[in-house]
Amino acid sequence: MSARKRALATTDATKLEPTINAQEQTDPITDPPIAPPKSGLILKLCLFFSLPYLYLIFYRYKIESELKRPILINAGLSLAGFFLTQKIIPVASRYVLRRNLFGFDINKKGTPQGTVKVPESLGIVVGIVFLVLAILFQYFNFTADSIWLVEYNAALSSICFMILLGFVDDVLDVPWRVKLLLPSIAALPLLMAYAGHTTIIIPKPLIPYVGLEVWDLGWMYKLYMGLLAVFCTNSINIHAGLNGLEVGQTVVIAFAILIHNLMQIGASADPEYKQAHAFSIYLVQPLLATSLALFSYNWYPSSVFVGDTYTYFAGMTMAVVGILGHFSETLLIFFAPQVLNFLLSVPQLFGFVKCPRHRLPRFDPQTGLLTGTNDGTLVNFFLRLFGKMSEKSLCAKLLIFQFLGVDLLIGIWIMECNASSKLTGDGIDLHAILMARCYRVLLMFFAEVCPHWLVQMKQQYAKHPQVIILDMAMAMAEPLPAGFVVWYIIFSVKELIQ
Repeated sequence: MSARKRALATTDATKLEPTINAQEQTDPITDPPIAPPKSGLILKLCLFFSLPYLYLIFYRYKIESELKRPILINAGLSLAGFFLTQKIIPVASRYVLRRNLFGFDINKKGTPQGTVKVPESLGIVVGIVFLVLAILFQYFNFTADSIWLVEYNAALSSICFMILLGFVDDVLDVPWRVKLLLPSIAALPLLMAYAGHTTIIIPKPLIPYVGLEVWDLGWMYKLYMGLLAVFCTNSINIHAGLNGLEVGQTVVIAFAILIHNLMQIGASADPEYKQAHAFSIYLVQPLLATSLALFSYNWYPSSVFVGDTYTYFAGMTMAVVGILGHFSETLLIFFAPQVLNFLLSVPQLFGFVKCPRHRLPRFDPQTGLLTGTNDGTLVNFFLRLFGKMSEKSLCAKLLIFQFLGVDLLIGIWIMECNASSKLTGDGIDLHAILMARCYRVLLMFFAEVCPHWLVQMKQQYAKHPQVIILDMAMAMAEPLPAGFVVWYIIFSVKELIQ
């Protein structure tokens, strides 16, 4: 869902069709061009993303050549897909405008930008390019007797099905109750072809209470996978309403998945486990590259809207990546803001509280600032918590909040992988280190989004000096500083706020 108001339903189709046909016959290229891509922003993001990626794959871990080669080939194809997507989006924009598939930005209502026709459903371009890249990649990696080929094509079938249903939703404006069923239908090919394990690993702190280290769920695991697909697709769709938010959160989660997979491949000695995470990388790299291309047009001020086509496609792709990569439980950590947004939305989604069509903040055209409403969304919650702010600043802060899940996951990974390493040998409490790091990250987050919290943060450090000691111990002992990826990008995203 984008912050837009559709014009299709209010237009007389019988009067519109002759006008469109006449325009195509007389002057087929008079459509106003969309704004050029924000190449400078994307270049910075690509540089920031590539540094930890290259560090892990070439320096930190000795990844076998039979895994590294297809990963790099996939990265090369993804890079080509980035440029192809950037070239196709302006062309596709002209076609959707001619077919009256456009909207107006509600968060700019009352300003000249609010009267501009913004082409919709450009997520279809990203979806098509992604599928082409994923299909071509089979030539370089899979053989006819590969045990992963069936699941790979089943995954592509589910993603393709979701792209189709998302575009149908953009055109027909399907009610939200029906939208809940669409991912269930699209996930069927994947669920039927899934031949992996149906077990979950119980976190170590919970083993004494559960009594099991590994729990076989049987058929309930497939039910869980279906529910995960429903949640991922709809959670991206409802955490929206700002220029760049839908694509931005996808970029953040996709990058987190990519780093997580590389770390798991480097730390594991199980060939099948490594292959599962490599399988995940083969799908998430094209998603990240094509989404960055779309982000160059969708970041504030947006010149295209992504539509439900993109949100469904991105959500289903990440669900497929988590399921076939065997880290679906971990995936939910990356979706922590989406989980919070869903919990805030439950009263309105299930009819306990009146739910308007657009649960967006109020825009003041005089000041250009957004004010939070009582609607149950994370967007409005941030505005109520931190006060009025511009759409660009609000979106950047929400994306910074999304990065917190990355640091939390890396901390958990370090705690699990170093349980018998020098950390434990030195007598350092790993749980205390993790809690100290999460505590510090939260304080730093509030310091970023609300400067007067800096004083309170210093006071907290003064009261609890062990936090500083534990952070220093973690920085010296861990193989990759847990905050490196997060804070390197956060200080870069800070430029977007200014």
